[in-house]
Amino acid sequence: MTETVVGVAGCGAMGLPMAERLRLAGFDVWGFDIRPPAEFGDFADRMITDPARFAAQVDILLSVVRDAVQTQNLLLAEQALLHRAKAPGVVVICSTLSPRYLLQLAQQIPADLDLMDAPMSGAPYRARSGELTFMLGGDPALVRRLDPLFEAMGREIHHLGPLGHGMTVKVLNNYCAAASVVATRRVLALADALEVDRDRLLAVMGASSGGNWFADNLHAIDWSGEGYAPDNTIGILEKDVRSALDAVAGLPEVDHKGLDAAILEALAALKPLSRT
Repeated sequence: MTETVVGVAGCGAMGLPMAERLRLAGFDVWGFDIRPPAEFGDFADRMITDPARFAAQVDILLSVVRDAVQTQNLLLAEQALLHRAKAPGVVVICSTLSPRYLLQLAQQIPADLDLMDAPMSGAPYRARSGELTFMLGGDPALVRRLDPLFEAMGREIHHLGPLGHGMTVKVLNNYCAAASVVATRRVLALADALEVDRDRLLAVMGASSGGNWFADNLHAIDWSGEGYAPDNTIGILEKDVRSALDAVAGLPEVDHKGLDAAILEALAALKPLSRT
């Protein structure tokens, strides 16, 4: 595995520290992003800007771009990595996307290419420390083959079944995460209005029934104080909720539209969290 060349496409808040963890573990890893290499600090000399050269360089591609549109562009349209004369033989989708889109993607890519889903959870601070949680979907033999990659980047590695099952678990997980974010941000605002110290409230929540991942890690999560914007992490969380809803679209037995709408509305209404 250490002789295999790994490429990370989408070297943003999650992709760049993932690439750095792989390099630290001894992998030959290269990055691809539409931004100039100078923006990637110590990893700048490992960034490739030409899609054809990047596709020819790597054997295993980890896609960590933002959404389904960027995934489509990366693999099949604008950058078209999979249509190059030499292309990666394995594609691992680490972005959080609709499971239905993932299965559609599987029908569009070359038949001899290995595809698996490996969305991750844990925020950038855990990506930097190599403590991500990965949710894997794909052929068991492929999962075993790639285990060293995930072990270099993560602490919890869960193989959840065939292609799409990792993504399904991830979007359901992020639905709950979104609910926790809006509920925690709501009670922090209420604490301010009621003149209750936020940190004391969070300490009690962490030791009792109000605890949740977002509240328990509020000060460590890079984006915890963000207001809503389509291109930031709160916007990504909104996208993830919509991906979960897309996964169950058309299932008559699923009807939680009131809660779905409330979570989406609350995310879109979030303002930056003051640090008082």
